Amino acid sequence: MEKRKFGDRKDAKRIRNVQSMNQIMIDLKPNRNLGEVYVNQKIDVTNLIEYYEDCKKKNPNDNITLFHMFAMAIAKTIYNRPLLNRFVANRHVYEHNEIIISFVAKVEFNDSSEEVMVIVPIKESDTLKDVSNKIKNKVEEIRNKKNVKEGANSAIDILGKLPNILRVPIVGIFKWCDKKGILPASLVKDNIYYSSIIVSNLGVLKVGGIYHNITDFGTCSGLVTMGEVKKEYVFDENGKKAEKYYCEFGITIDERIADGFYLIKSVHLIEKILNDPKLLEERVNEKIKND
Repeated sequence: MEKRKFGDRKDAKRIRNVQSMNQIMIDLKPNRNLGEVYVNQKIDVTNLIEYYEDCKKKNPNDNITLFHMFAMAIAKTIYNRPLLNRFVANRHVYEHNEIIISFVAKVEFNDSSEEVMVIVPIKESDTLKDVSNKIKNKVEEIRNKKNVKEGANSAIDILGKLPNILRVPIVGIFKWCDKKGILPASLVKDNIYYSSIIVSNLGVLKVGGIYHNITDFGTCSGLVTMGEVKKEYVFDENGKKAEKYYCEFGITIDERIADGFYLIKSVHLIEKILNDPKLLEERVNEKIKND
């Protein structure tokens, strides 16, 4: 394990060679939500759908879903574009020690069911099957436990029931601890705001990818929503009618961690992976040429 240097956090290392423009931007926009950049991208996922259907036929017991494939594509993008795994705290730039994808899961599929935060650490050697199993196991564990909560999920239940006179100052203390990187481990565990990126599968709700804000609490600098996969008919270069599948992505990133050029190239890499789903079969940290 690499020895922690002065100024590093227990969950991240401090980046000291920050470009001047980025540092000034941090000074001008000290809060994460002031640096939000929104990108809406409609991506052709025809090849991905064909690959997904083929996987179901060849390995019907794997239960790999489109959401798992999207999560893998995002994880591969972060491994290939490491600036996406950074965050700003207390006007300093840090890089997470690991890549963590997070999301919110319903305990049961009904309006009154509670939502629970889920975090999934992604290791360098993970494959699509590994990522799929991690997500499935986490969700199954939550739904089997139902009312048994741990970490940040338990803390939220306790804090949310306190009267304003107690809850507001306590939350204020937690926000100060968060800024200094000394929040108790019990409040970081299973906390989606302490992840590399938050993902939300809106396809199950039959809506498109929406813009969603990121919070100034925690260390997460990005959020991606995936909308419903829709079939459309288009005309190819020869004037022939063709059937295509598209998915709308809503992406929110803190622009203070990288410049716009870097962010847009990262979006293009996600698109490249989804257009060539064979890339999903490689280990998550395999390098991908991004023209």
